[in-house]
Amino acid sequence: MKIHFVASSTDSAQAALARLSQKYGNVRLHEADVVVCLGGDGFMLEALHKVLDKSIAIYGMNYGTVGFLMNAADEGDLLQRLENAQPSVLHPLHMTATTVAGKVKIALAFNDVFLFRQTRQTSRIRIEIDGRLRLEELICDGIIVSTPAGSTAYNLSAHGLIVPLSANILPLTPISAFRPRRWRGALLPSSAVVKLTLLDTEKRATAAVADFTEIRDVAEVVVREDRSRKATILFDPDHGLSERIIAEQFVA
Repeated sequence: MKIHFVASSTDSAQAALARLSQKYGNVRLHEADVVVCLGGDGFMLEALHKVLDKSIAIYGMNYGTVGFLMNAADEGDLLQRLENAQPSVLHPLHMTATTVAGKVKIALAFNDVFLFRQTRQTSRIRIEIDGRLRLEELICDGIIVSTPAGSTAYNLSAHGLIVPLSANILPLTPISAFRPRRWRGALLPSSAVVKLTLLDTEKRATAAVADFTEIRDVAEVVVREDRSRKATILFDPDHGLSERIIAEQFVA
């Protein structure tokens, strides 16, 4: 099995890269059967974007903090672990953001797309789903559209619901909603097209973020799941992403 190793800049990940490359070799990406990612969840997100649409799976080893998308940092029989690993297919969110200046920017996200106020002023957001107005005005710090894989990340911190990978559901979760105060968000079908229009942009500047891409001073953001694009992530048996998402809901 030909492996392409990638590693974050931390000392532990770089040391592991040196050890594993010496033991297993480190071929170029286009020659590899599998990519092994050494780092944390943030670095894994970057690596997922690099293998997007390529016929190559990615296996993560946790040299970061939480490591929700990673496997244990066990450098033992890596080839056997790769042989036994189980795949999960992830589809990214597609964000089209239009700035106040009229520029259109596109980005993809495997975790989430979220809006967040840039100043002390709250954001004011109109929400439309599939062309139908659902909320005239949400006054808040921001709002999150999450993938199932990302539902345990920022979405969970904002008290959004965790959803299984197989549910074909996208959580829509407000961040510190002020009005309507009791609105807790919504669960949308994965086919939904979410249009978020920023109100009073002159006073209430808002940024849009898709994974690690940030676009400031947005006027409108449209989010949908892109089923035509995918990345495959590998997990050790009994440690798969679906199992982790279920288990996370029973953590005290």
